Amino acid sequence: MAKKAKSTLINMLLSLTVIAVVAAGVLALVSKVTAEPIKKAQLAKKEAAVKTVLTPFEKIEEKHIDGNAVTWAFNAAGEPVGVAIESSSDKGFGGRLGVVVGFDTEGNITGYQVLETAETPGLGAKAGEWFQKGNKGDVIGKNPATPLSVKKDGGDIDAISGSTITSRAFCEAVNNAYQIFQGNVR
Repeated sequence: MAKKAKSTLINMLLSLTVIAVVAAGVLALVSKVTAEPIKKAQLAKKEAAVKTVLTPFEKIEEKHIDGNAVTWAFNAAGEPVGVAIESSSDKGFGGRLGVVVGFDTEGNITGYQVLETAETPGLGAKAGEWFQKGNKGDVIGKNPATPLSVKKDGGDIDAISGSTITSRAFCEAVNNAYQIFQGNVR
């Protein structure tokens, strides 16, 4: 029968060190194995969002402006038909709210998709639908040349019931996207 190791401070520290090193190794391996699939899933989600927020197009070109992905869409003749701009606000109730906003060549909103949110389920998480065409907070077709803001702040956008902070963050993200549109696209 093996002799039990004496319970000393050094033995306890060695045991904990071995356990910590093994756990760190396993976590690093899991992180390495899952990093590529996570990246591919995020890219697929973004590509689907761009297709959703723009009018039909034949070709796209993407580049980054001020850390934001900007995707130009062109028809078969090579004429621009719109642009999709990835934007965000860190002022959401749950933190960062990331969106892709589509604009036509005049700056009117053609669509949006929420890419990233940590908002409260059932409340702020409604931002994905609340501001879509036909819903209470409909922003589709609006031109943010006059920045979007909620009614509570003197604007004309209906805030999500019980989620004014999220609604403000959404408006800020759309306004940020429009600023990139205005400064770099027009």
